[in-house]
Amino acid sequence: MDEKILNFYKQTSPYTDLGLYKDFARRLTDDIDELCVLQRMQIIHPIAFSNPDIRKQSKCFWGDMTKVSITRLNYEEDLFPTASSMLHELLRKDNEYHIERKAEDKIHITCRGQAILLASILKAKGYSARVRAGFAPYIKCDGIAYDHWITEYFDENKKRWVLVDADEHCPNHEIGFDLNDIPRENFIFGAEAYLGMRTGKYKDEQIHYSSNPATFGLKASIRCLFYDFHSIMNDEIIFLHLPSYIREKNFELSEDEYKELDNLAELLLDPDKNFTKILEIWNKEPRFRVMKGGLND
Repeated sequence: MDEKILNFYKQTSPYTDLGLYKDFARRLTDDIDELCVLQRMQIIHPIAFSNPDIRKQSKCFWGDMTKVSITRLNYEEDLFPTASSMLHELLRKDNEYHIERKAEDKIHITCRGQAILLASILKAKGYSARVRAGFAPYIKCDGIAYDHWITEYFDENKKRWVLVDADEHCPNHEIGFDLNDIPRENFIFGAEAYLGMRTGKYKDEQIHYSSNPATFGLKASIRCLFYDFHSIMNDEIIFLHLPSYIREKNFELSEDEYKELDNLAELLLDPDKNFTKILEIWNKEPRFRVMKGGLND
């Protein structure tokens, strides 16, 4: 592996830089499974919190859900979009980052937040790490691949990138493979989904972006193509952000614009081999980077 590429992914972004919490992160366990389980126990997924039946449970995976105020936001990524803000809030509520954290002291963060937090901790420990966005057929066994974010780090012993899903480290959750070393064929990266939609490999109903607004098929794949592109460039944008021209056209692009994305997606199939070309596009194609969404609408 090219050292320049590995050094690039040791760098942080505004989303993954831990600032004053860097030393704290370094002291956390080096065991990847323990680290993921520990992180998972700091967080309630918004889908769980929004479920009224789960909120009535006093004894469940997340603890005593009856103690969590209904005035809390379901999706607290609006409040904590960065790894440092997540850690700050967790330690503000309970200065012990431990597995027995009370439900009311946990934060409500999606897979994106989980992937960013894990990547930031691994970077603090000296790893080359990056966030990846795409679709995970393994989350539900109904033939639908839902949008999902995971973490990838370079294992010096194995001499390869390893995919890790901190968000799915839940008890009694039968996946069928090691969540600490996900086989690459079990995750559909944004570029793979996009090209699969363009070639007819996937049908609209198979590719599902579940956040509000829900989108399917080609539109959903374009979202994750850009999420992954930006993450590959150490810029882990929030769900609300997409290139302005994509939003303004409501994903209805010209054939020439689709061909531009075809080229980008082909390169992203192998981001290490094509790193120089991807970086050149990043630096020379501003409309892929001028974002619209949220306050920027």
